Amino acid sequence: MPAADGSTALDLYELLIETDFAAAHRLRDYQGNCERLHGHNWKVAVALRGRELDRLGLLLDFREARRLLAEVIGPFDHQCLNDLDAFRDQNPTTENIARTIFEGLSARLPAGVEVARVTAWESANCGASYTTEKP
Repeated sequence: MPAADGSTALDLYELLIETDFAAAHRLRDYQGNCERLHGHNWKVAVALRGRELDRLGLLLDFREARRLLAEVIGPFDHQCLNDLDAFRDQNPTTENIARTIFEGLSARLPAGVEVARVTAWESANCGASYTTEKP
């Protein structure tokens, strides 16, 4: 049975936002060039999802979504990622960066909105995504 806004229990909305940041990192114990300090212009793509829209017909205002994402990645911008608390005990790989952004953004979202996926691109041809499977 449709809800007042016409949606059904199976409806799922996704918002897509992208941003970028510049940062350096090194992969500890890596055998090759990436063990040395080097930088990337990272691109980050985020998909947010939810089932219900607000009275305006929005899952989450894009401005708010971008603000929350900026809170999460702001501390990464123009930093050496290895020096940040999030990566002191783990390598700042593209995979770990995507997961760290996913977790940081998840903690900031309002009820009813969740992160579906975060993809981090370290170059135009190389990226990694993180998502969680729902039971």
